[in-house]
Amino acid sequence: MDSKSSAHYQRLYRQRLREQGLVKKEVWIRPEHSVRLAALERKLRQPVEGLASMEEEGMHMPRLWTTAELHDALADVELLRTGRASMELLQGADPSLLLTLHEYGDLPLFAAVFGEQILVEALLWPQADVRDPAAFNEEVLRTHKLFPLSSIALETLADGRSGYLMFGALSAAASLADVVCEIETLADNVIKATEAYEDFLLVTVEESRA
Repeated sequence: MDSKSSAHYQRLYRQRLREQGLVKKEVWIRPEHSVRLAALERKLRQPVEGLASMEEEGMHMPRLWTTAELHDALADVELLRTGRASMELLQGADPSLLLTLHEYGDLPLFAAVFGEQILVEALLWPQADVRDPAAFNEEVLRTHKLFPLSSIALETLADGRSGYLMFGALSAAASLADVVCEIETLADNVIKATEAYEDFLLVTVEESRA
């Protein structure tokens, strides 16, 4: 397996961009326009002859979900309509969705749109619940591929503690069906991860049931 670091590939990537005649420009924009700028940047990498089609399309940008729009659309999918899950829109500076998966023991998931991506995440457990965090972190790095479409991260929780989250990300232009698939896949992976890593926990699943 190639052992080169990601920095090596970053240099090659930038070199290829320069070879294509592209130049790096710094711009200053309002933060709410960052998604449009990213899409525009990709289009402006096209050759000059491709600009005509851009003008004809009116610089058409892909339709991206907002959290509120995603809430309204999810309310009508089979997962919610049949009562297998329920949902609440949490208002705030960055609105999010609280999805409760009833068939997974009322597992709570959070979903939100951030720029060009949709994040769906769930708390696995606080870091304080892990017997040996260093050994657990190594085990996660070696085995996380067992959980397709999901990753595990260590983050600071709202109460200031460190905790392990499992999350999935997809494009904010993804289809509604893909969003539902991400939600159900993440819920399934959370259960599988709990079973796979329970020996690292101070209190195992079986002990908590006792």
